[in-house]
Order: sequence, then C-alpha cells, then structure tokens
Amino acid sequence: MKSSRLVAAIAALGIASMCHAASPVLVIHGGAGVIKRDMTPVKEKAARAALTQALQSGYAQLKAGKAAVDAVSAAITVLEDDPNFNAGKGSVFTHDGKNEMDAAIMDGATLEAGSVAGVHRVKNPILLARAVMEKSQHVMLVGDGAEEFAKQVGITLVDSAYFRTEERWQQLQKALKEDENQEKHSDVETAKHFGTVGAVALDAQGHLAAGTSTGGMNDKRWGRVGDTPIIGAGTYANSGCAVSGTGWGEYYIRTVAAHEICMRVTQMRVPLRRAAAEVINQEIPSMGGNGGAIALDANGTVSMPFNTDGMYRGWIGADGVPHVAIYGDESDGTAEPLPAEAESTGG
Repeated sequence: MKSSRLVAAIAALGIASMCHAASPVLVIHGGAGVIKRDMTPVKEKAARAALTQALQSGYAQLKAGKAAVDAVSAAITVLEDDPNFNAGKGSVFTHDGKNEMDAAIMDGATLEAGSVAGVHRVKNPILLARAVMEKSQHVMLVGDGAEEFAKQVGITLVDSAYFRTEERWQQLQKALKEDENQEKHSDVETAKHFGTVGAVALDAQGHLAAGTSTGGMNDKRWGRVGDTPIIGAGTYANSGCAVSGTGWGEYYIRTVAAHEICMRVTQMRVPLRRAAAEVINQEIPSMGGNGGAIALDANGTVSMPFNTDGMYRGWIGADGVPHVAIYGDESDGTAEPLPAEAESTGG
C-alpha cells in the first residue's frame, strides 16, 4: 500500500461528510454511439448477456462485503473478456493494424488512482491500472514501461493474436478505404468509432469507485490517447460521486467531464442527474462532441445520460435484479427515483 494513501485520505475528508453507509449499487456501460435496432438478434442477445454477467459479477463482490473498487474491477474484467465491446478482447485496431488499450480506476474513498495507456499485450488493462494504483508510486504508466511493470506484478500478458477479431479487423479495413478518399475523417465519421466499457460502484461502507477501459478509436494514429486513462476526464471518483465516461475523448478531456460532474455534485450541491445531464447533454454537444456517461452518488442515485443513438448500459441495486438496456428509446429503469434517491439532498 502506498505511503501517499494517508495523505489522499485526509484530502478526501473535505467531502467525507457526504459519504454514508448505503445499500450497494453497481452501474456499468459498454459504450455509447451509433447503436440502432439493426444488429442481429444473436449479437444483441450476446451483448445483453455480457452486461448482465458483468453486473452479477461485480454485485457479488459488493454482497460479499468487498470494496467498491473490487466490484468495478470485476465488472469491467467481464466486459474486457467479451469481444462485443471495445476493450480488452474486443479492442479496435489502430491505423497500423495494432491494438492500443487504455484503462483507469479511481478509489473515491482515498482519491488514489491508477491508469495505463497504449498497452498492446495486457489481457485485462483494468487490472493493470489497479496494480498501478496499489503497487506503485505512480498514477499513470504507458506503453512498454507499463507492460514491463505488468510482468513484475504478475498481470497476465497475451500474444497480440488474442485481440484479433474479424469484426474489428473489417472495421479497420473500411476505415482505411475511407482514408484513401479523404485527408482525414469527417467529424461525423470520427464520432461513430468510439467505444468504451466502464463501471461505478457504491459499497456497503458508503465508498465509491469508478473505472473505465477502452481499445480507443478505430483507425487512430500517432499514439493517440483519449479520455479514458486521464483521471478527471473519462474517469473520476471522490466520496460523493463516481463517473465513467464514453464518447469522443477529446471533448471529455477539454471539459474534464468526469471531474466536472462530480464537482457540481459535491461542491455546488447540484443533484446528480442534473449535473450529469448538463455536462453530457449540454456542455459537450455545444462544443461539437457527443457520447454518454454513467454516474453514481453517495445516496445510490444512478444517472446514465447520453446524446447518441444508444448506450450499452445497466445497473443493479438492493433487490439484486440486473437492469440492462441498449437503445435510446429503451427504458433502463432509472426514469423513476431509486429508493435511496427519495432521501437525497442533491449530493
């Protein structure tokens, strides 16, 4: 355990009064974007099954009394292992035909965080990000150095062939053909190619955590890194709020989206759902970006805003029943206040 843990915990006390024991809640996403009702029944069924499995895996940690970071890690690992999502096994390809993955995790109870960027052979980047948080003196490691650290701490590395799926390879080939016809992708085309997985959790001790993992943007070049591994942009948690984003990363970085949502909740006392909607559905689109996010506060309030055709998403609460949705016109069970929200004071 790092020596800075005590310092971080003291820093977190400024908003610690917002943290209280609560019924565990887990919220996940599998990416937002162009998700229309034209996917095959087989693919849709597989995606829903994976989301359900991720919720059950993470919630099992919470029911066993484990910490929020354990639930986040467990849920994201399931999604990283599923080729339907752009993270881990299902990561998209770069312009050069490689896989470059990013991930981050943050413990809201201590403000400790870990992230990795540009890794090629890490089977589960979220586990490496957690190792950076818990077993190093650093917050972010990148590329070859991150993979050398992975070897030292026993994180599983795999051959690059593990990440190759025909669907992702064909997506790259299509993008390469488009490259031949234009100097760079149009804004519309760029926005179609993001994808991420993430989770936020509230444990029985009232502690929050957030995590995000991604294969990045299809056909990306020059070592591009998006918002996912940047603490405060695509991933953030403190003792009052936890957020994982999914969208056009450059805009999430420029708005420091995840941190902005949490600051509105914890410092300005804006209700979670309003704070998340303002950033995701107003601020980011006003700049030309799009995407979505999942957010959770210390009262167990769930928010899953997005401004795209759909977002793979789900949550599970005190009743232990997984709620899963994909499309924009599909109910995700959050239209009515959750039981814990009835007593919410807006943060």
